[in-house]
Amino acid sequence: MTALLKLKLVSVQAGQKSPTVLRRNKLTGKLEDQIRLAKAANAGGVYAAKKVKFVTDAETGERKQVELARRVKPWFFATPNGKLALTLRYGAKQLEIVKGKNAIEVAGMDDLIATLEIIKEAAQAGELDAQIEQVSGALRAGFAKKKK
Repeated sequence: MTALLKLKLVSVQAGQKSPTVLRRNKLTGKLEDQIRLAKAANAGGVYAAKKVKFVTDAETGERKQVELARRVKPWFFATPNGKLALTLRYGAKQLEIVKGKNAIEVAGMDDLIATLEIIKEAAQAGELDAQIEQVSGALRAGFAKKKK
């Protein structure tokens, strides 16, 4: 017990993050994937996010940690006028950025990367919280049990 007396002991509880902060962090992570995807596409490469999974080896029965590629679907696409359009997504739903507008038009890949960086900053600052809440409410409603 004398060894523990050398340490500074305190009573602390880890604070829980609010659902708003968790949703904001989820969107920020997906935006980071889109930034990496756009940078890879601009450089002529391919980007695949990595995920870690535990698998059991059939021969030895030993559990191993393996890293697998996860597909990242682009949120941007070419428009008929030769520019790029960027839509923001939360889960399977598109975010309505402002009332009646669900996409951002950019001139090219360099502008797309800069725009994604700006949107990431806005999401971290909480500027998209109302839009995320609206879409996540619609997603949750889809999972609700229907009354007969």
